[in-house]
Amino acid sequence: MIDDGERGRLVIRTAVPAEAEAVAGLMTRARSTYYPDGVPEADADWTARWRAAIARPDGQVLCAVDQGRIVGVASFRTPRGGPADMVVLLQFHVDPGHWRSGIGTALHAACVEQWRTDGRRTAVLEVHTGNERARRFYARRGWTPDPLRPPAEGERHLGLRRTVTGE
Repeated sequence: MIDDGERGRLVIRTAVPAEAEAVAGLMTRARSTYYPDGVPEADADWTARWRAAIARPDGQVLCAVDQGRIVGVASFRTPRGGPADMVVLLQFHVDPGHWRSGIGTALHAACVEQWRTDGRRTAVLEVHTGNERARRFYARRGWTPDPLRPPAEGERHLGLRRTVTGE
């Protein structure tokens, strides 16, 4: 729990399946800010996808809750067929109305703490190449281009890597 004084208390906790619809809405609002041609798979059943992500035994979904409303979400899991000490950050979103309020920083710190607790040594993610705001956010938190996944010509995503333990 983070005491923010002005806003109240920001709580970061594990999401529950009943929150999948709220999480899907937040993701859609956030993603629509950096996909100029519309959110990919906009017609997908994101509520069902988030419900499945929340229920995965090999992953976790954290949510940031401010005054009873989900304002941030992070989804991560162990990569399929990858090393057990690695984690993949699959989704990380803060509701656009709450950008630059410290929610992303707090949510990211909670993710890193969970990864350390779980014994992860390395974290990887993909960020949309046109999402400069997110790229700056991640760079400020120690994420660097992943030398094991250089972008291909015309690729719309950039692989990033971060050391979790040993800092």
